[in-house]
Amino acid sequence: MAYLQVNVVTPDGIAFQHRAKAVTAKTTDGGITIMPNHTPIIVPLAIADLIVTRVTDELAQNHIAVNGGIMEVRDNIVNIIANSAEREKDIDIDRAEVAKERAERRMAEARDIKNEKEFQRAKISLSKAVNRIGVSKNRSS
Repeated sequence: MAYLQVNVVTPDGIAFQHRAKAVTAKTTDGGITIMPNHTPIIVPLAIADLIVTRVTDELAQNHIAVNGGIMEVRDNIVNIIANSAEREKDIDIDRAEVAKERAERRMAEARDIKNEKEFQRAKISLSKAVNRIGVSKNRSS
């Protein structure tokens, strides 16, 4: 049976590396699922949950909070290069909640003083925090 080799790389090094049956990601144009023998492709990723269905008997899944990046698929190898990526089990939920609240405050302040650039930065920070919180809910008990 064919499988995918999935590598998630950040500036800090390899964040995730495993064999998989499928990889589901959100690109800037919408969702995509990569299966073995997929046509070569390079796509930009959105801030979203990356789902890796691993090669195991019970079809275990890993959820990874990816803050944008690029996904390249070629010869059953899926390389994801991102500025940051965290597995569900590694996310500090309290820190993510604080980041969410801080981003919401920054958005409100930027809106009040009509600073569009700061508002957009805060909006991206909010998206990242909400993504991390959402992915963390996929932890195994």
